[in-house]
Amino acid sequence: MVQVRTYTIPPTKLMPNSPHVLIHYPGLFLDKVSQPGFNCEELYDLYRSNGWESQWVARYGATQPSHYHSRAHEAMTVISGEGAMIRFGVADTSEDEEEHTHGSGHEHGGVWVEAKKGDVFILPAGVAHKTYDPKPGPPELAFYQCKDENGKVIRDEKKARKFFQDVEVGEYFQMMGSYPNGNEWDFAVGGDHKGRERQVWTVPVPEKDPVLGLDKAGLVGLWKDKAITSKL
Repeated sequence: MVQVRTYTIPPTKLMPNSPHVLIHYPGLFLDKVSQPGFNCEELYDLYRSNGWESQWVARYGATQPSHYHSRAHEAMTVISGEGAMIRFGVADTSEDEEEHTHGSGHEHGGVWVEAKKGDVFILPAGVAHKTYDPKPGPPELAFYQCKDENGKVIRDEKKARKFFQDVEVGEYFQMMGSYPNGNEWDFAVGGDHKGRERQVWTVPVPEKDPVLGLDKAGLVGLWKDKAITSKL
């Protein structure tokens, strides 16, 4: 049976944080990603079969700005490394990296989750997140995007599969990002949608969960007909 954890994350003054729950499948792909010779093509094929398009692999540095995606839901899958912290739901309030990562330079509240190899997170549009303290971690972020020389997302299946096949998994903490309905992600930070939160909350719900498909244990059941009732 798939273990399912959910988190309800209310909006803040700076972050829209969707009424839909954040979904976490702990260790769902641990056996798969731990196999010798594993490559991301296997996950690309699974996500594609459920209508989700994989677009990047990130090798995380010590920190990143707290951000959200305003036009697309997102699935993040931990494909390598021992673990990292993800802070959900609050904006950075300081420009100092140490202060907004380990100090008090962020909004009050939020949810802290230790992400481990094989975990899958499904983030509804608008949910703030930042990933930091990866183990083991390289000195800085490396971000591999499935795009062509013109900066366009590669949607040709053969070329996209080749991209993910060639990504070096290695030992560092890395995640793979996927999006439904051919949507492309943006990078919004605290306050970007202040007063316009409902534009983010009403991003259409996909027909299938990226990994569980039509199983109602996943987003098909958890996000079904969710009323937009959040109040700021």
